[in-house]
Amino acid sequence: MKKRWTVSQAEKLFNLPFFELIFEAQKIHRVHFNPQSVQISTLLSIKTGNCPEDCKYCSQSARYRTDLKAEKLIKFDKVMDSARQAKKAGATRFCMGAAWRNPNDRDIPYLQKIVREVKSLGLETCMTLGTLSENQANSLSEAGLDYYNHNLDTSEEFYEKIITTRKYQERIETIERVQKAGIKVCSGGILGLGETVKDRASLLVQLANLPKVPESVPINMLVQIKGTPLFNEKKIDFFDFVRTIAAARIMLPSSFIRLSAGRKNMNEQMQALCFIAGANSVFSGCKLLTTDNPNEQEDHILFKKLDINLDFTKKNVLEEKDSFFSEKEVESGNFYEAC
Repeated sequence: MKKRWTVSQAEKLFNLPFFELIFEAQKIHRVHFNPQSVQISTLLSIKTGNCPEDCKYCSQSARYRTDLKAEKLIKFDKVMDSARQAKKAGATRFCMGAAWRNPNDRDIPYLQKIVREVKSLGLETCMTLGTLSENQANSLSEAGLDYYNHNLDTSEEFYEKIITTRKYQERIETIERVQKAGIKVCSGGILGLGETVKDRASLLVQLANLPKVPESVPINMLVQIKGTPLFNEKKIDFFDFVRTIAAARIMLPSSFIRLSAGRKNMNEQMQALCFIAGANSVFSGCKLLTTDNPNEQEDHILFKKLDINLDFTKKNVLEEKDSFFSEKEVESGNFYEAC
């Protein structure tokens, strides 16, 4: 029977001594994944800007004046060219994002076509399009969409300070519709919005306590964009970011934990710490929707230094060592009770 996390239990994880937290996260990581493997995804903006939402971190909101140039839904050939380039660079998943509050039904057949053709290249597909209706989720599922991204962004308690045009519960309901349609979920959050440690703990609790946990959990570090309300927000401490990665790995042991936005501002040593803490997926490619991101060459250089391969086959390599959590607790998922 699945156990439920509480915020107080999650906060205790965050308050563990740094090395102890990282060590426990790495042990749990090894139960579920090959620790020398990282999964590569590429993210393409297929419709940019003029979004009606007021997400205070986002350059694509029509409410803020940034240097972003809005673009309509891009042509099919351009999507396919980008997908082929992504596969050639080592990506196994091709993700596509559209700056909508929700897609129009008239756009669904085109999106279905994209999904089918990208899958024909041998790539997994993921889309992030905003709120989906039940019919839209079913249509994308019928086309073979593998993943749907719908981030919770932050804790429910802090959410209204970041977004007012969409309720937190709406996000939960979209995730439920997607899962009901048989599509895997990609859902995570953003760090550095001005949130507290308790907010970070609460976000992970929300994700871990979903009836079915997201298969993929992107952890973003805020990219400060001039013209958005959070441009001058205090930057998150790098060690606090790594702590969140480790807590996410412990609380979501079988999910892929992805380093997402903000990786351009992380040096190699910080990224290495994140991988030790349990991150095992990255977005690669020079653009992440509208923000800069390490290119494929930079990533392959880093992976070579760290002896990381791109075969993300799950593998149980747990070593028996003295631990804050017993092996039995790790395997059962009841390790949080040791807190």
